[in-house]
Amino acid sequence: MSVQFNPNIANLQKTEALRPSPQTIQQPQGNKVDFGNAVQRSLDKVNDQQGEANQSIVDLLSGKQQDINSVVADVAKADMSFKMLVGVRNKLVEAYKETMRMQI
Repeated sequence: MSVQFNPNIANLQKTEALRPSPQTIQQPQGNKVDFGNAVQRSLDKVNDQQGEANQSIVDLLSGKQQDINSVVADVAKADMSFKMLVGVRNKLVEAYKETMRMQI
């Protein structure tokens, strides 16, 4: 039995097939941070938190877990992370549009 807290997660999980394999991702050298890798790590964290929230809901519904407070906390943490991710995405899109409007 699968309970989906957020149906949009299924769409995110479908995109995992499009991710490059770990061999093709170049690791940053020294203290440099690759923007693509930083974004990917953030997406992975948000996805993990959504999965944990889903699992805690399933555990609560199946009776494996009795503490509703921890379930609410997991769901709230996942919700805040997702909202932050959407906000960052919106800022990036806004910056891209502003860059495209610049005249050369």
